[in-house]
Amino acid sequence: MDTNNPVIALCMAGSRAELQGRRADAYALYAQAWHVAQDDYEACIAAHYMARGATDPQEVYRWNREALDRAEAVPDQRVQSFYPSLYLNMGHSHELLGEQAEAERFYALAAALGAVHQPNEGA
Repeated sequence: MDTNNPVIALCMAGSRAELQGRRADAYALYAQAWHVAQDDYEACIAAHYMARGATDPQEVYRWNREALDRAEAVPDQRVQSFYPSLYLNMGHSHELLGEQAEAERFYALAAALGAVHQPNEGA
């Protein structure tokens, strides 16, 4: 990843804020990343972080769905390594919504790519 990319830099700054317990600052940085995203690749990254910052299960799902949709729209291989995490996040989103069968479907997709869901650890 290019850490000089404005979207990635904003998401990294948001992660630092999140680690410092400054959730509101982190979410504001993630939202800024979303607003400056120029293409599906950048939007995929920003949406992933928006999902991390969301607290409402419907919003978590919406942003995780957006991240996956944007990844699927990227015309090259830059997002291939993201898919295990995207699938785990979708599985977790469906769990939060009480949709266990759909959660298991996404966990199986992640497992097929080598990422195993660890219950109670989130995505």
